[in-house]
Amino acid sequence: MAEIGERTVTIAKQRFDLRRDAIERATRQLLPEPISSHYVVIGRRRYPPKQVIALATGLDRADFTSHQARRILMRLGFAVGRVPSTSVVSSDRLQVGESVRTDRIPSAASSRERRRELAEMLTALPGQWVAIKDDELLLAASTPNELVSWLSRHNRRADSMFRVPEDEIAAGGLAPL
Repeated sequence: MAEIGERTVTIAKQRFDLRRDAIERATRQLLPEPISSHYVVIGRRRYPPKQVIALATGLDRADFTSHQARRILMRLGFAVGRVPSTSVVSSDRLQVGESVRTDRIPSAASSRERRRELAEMLTALPGQWVAIKDDELLLAASTPNELVSWLSRHNRRADSMFRVPEDEIAAGGLAPL
């Protein structure tokens, strides 16, 4: 039986030997595409599972499902997840007589939790340029040009973009003497 870091899988009637370390190396320089619902965490970045499996196999994304991709990556030992549904209804959009499902409106506590998770993610990205939208990390890149190019290519907008400080001194805004 294969170790957790390697698997032989069949996708679209083709066999592939996939290795966790090879996928980590292949995605190291790959910028993730926007996440629509499912993601896999590789090297502190979230990728769409189909993007990763297409890269690893060379297959067209139409040849397999997100569920297959997630299952394969999970069996290789990667963390997978799903973006929570956060549909917020603003009061100016409500029509008379409409009801609002309060279970779909994020509470202040969940908002604080998302900000805390974002802060933890940012501490793992010292020196990286990041794009943030609605308390969610869209992308971390080495240069601001990469960040802006990715946002433009994927027709995305960020609430903020900045470079994560490398240490406490830089975070405090103090210049070296």
